[in-house]
Amino acid sequence: MKAFFTVFVLSLYLCGAAGAADNGFIKKGDLLTVDRCVNIALKTHPSIVSSRSSFDAGRSRVGQAESSYYPQFNLSSGYSRNYSGATTAGNTYNQYTNSATVSQNIYDFGKTSAQVKVQELNSDAAKSDLENLSQQITLNVRQAYYGLLQAIKNRAVAEDNVKQFEHHLEQAKGFFSVGTKPKFDVTKAEVDLSNARLGLIKAQNAIKTAIAALNNSMGLPDAPEYTIEDDLSFKRYEVTFESALNKALESRSDIKAAAAKRLSAEKALELAGKGYYPYLSGNAAYTRSAEKLPLKEGWNAGVTLTVPVFSGFLTKHQVDEAVANHKAAKANEDLVKQNVFLEVQQAFINLKEAEERIPTAELAVKQALENLDIANGRYSAGVGSPIEVTDAQALHTNAKTAYIQALSDYKIARAAIDKAMGGVK
Repeated sequence: MKAFFTVFVLSLYLCGAAGAADNGFIKKGDLLTVDRCVNIALKTHPSIVSSRSSFDAGRSRVGQAESSYYPQFNLSSGYSRNYSGATTAGNTYNQYTNSATVSQNIYDFGKTSAQVKVQELNSDAAKSDLENLSQQITLNVRQAYYGLLQAIKNRAVAEDNVKQFEHHLEQAKGFFSVGTKPKFDVTKAEVDLSNARLGLIKAQNAIKTAIAALNNSMGLPDAPEYTIEDDLSFKRYEVTFESALNKALESRSDIKAAAAKRLSAEKALELAGKGYYPYLSGNAAYTRSAEKLPLKEGWNAGVTLTVPVFSGFLTKHQVDEAVANHKAAKANEDLVKQNVFLEVQQAFINLKEAEERIPTAELAVKQALENLDIANGRYSAGVGSPIEVTDAQALHTNAKTAYIQALSDYKIARAAIDKAMGGVK
């Protein structure tokens, strides 16, 4: 049966505050699973909101680039008061103007289509960046969640340690009162109890730190009091390094983003080269103007061929920049693939190492408990020493802590290799 742990959340505004207001995602007393914590983070974390907004901006730039396909239509109306000194008497007159103009790109040797493609690829890269960030946020939340569970279990170990030394102190006092044990046993038991209580204080403070880390990973630093589910049990995860690496190369969003940026750089290079080409546009205008009402009509229509002759080597430098950017994008894509290989390799090693530690740590807990029972039994029978009991209790506490650490490390390693493979659940 799964156990539930109550977590008292620190407020960033008031340390030790009585509670925080409902933030719309977590209500006081809610039970949170690790998946729910992840879902909350993917909705509220500021970095996700920022990345999503950048993606939306990129989609808008696609529309901006496509606007060159369509005719440009403008209306204008004006009035001016003019003076001409061409005659001795001079001449002052009014000028009224109304006009409508339309222009249309007819042919630009693929400049517009190349610009649209560049922005589409940049948008694809931004989408992949958003997915990659979501996977990193997911990993951060899972690490914080299991870190909190580890802290809670460590507190339980510390509480049990205090109880054990309280019982040992009572025994020592009893033996001393009847003269079967020296005062040293009582003093030793009091020192051990004080150290155990210090350990409990540290464990409680570790929970507060872990709570703050989990809330921050969800993007809700002022979350109200809630409970979390104990999900620290061991379940073997079957995966090979080869399958994990192949999955990563197929699914990793950062690889897709790097590829999209490389393709965008290629298109940008193509676009820069088109600066040497002419472009053809059509235009038409209808005007009504005169010195006084009524206004007189006029119109014009035609086509314009613009041929770039010399721009101060602007196009050349733009091409040089595009070549350098393309080389950088290609190198960055290779670097991302290398980093993915290393990440998968490290995550796989950590997973297997944590998996191998669990049965050994579990056995160590059983052996340490047997040793503690023997030491307690010997002391209760009057043949053991307080040092023997203290050593046995410390060994048992360390063994339980190591077992909890192994379980937590395995959960985090599982989350890390899922992220390394591209966010597999």
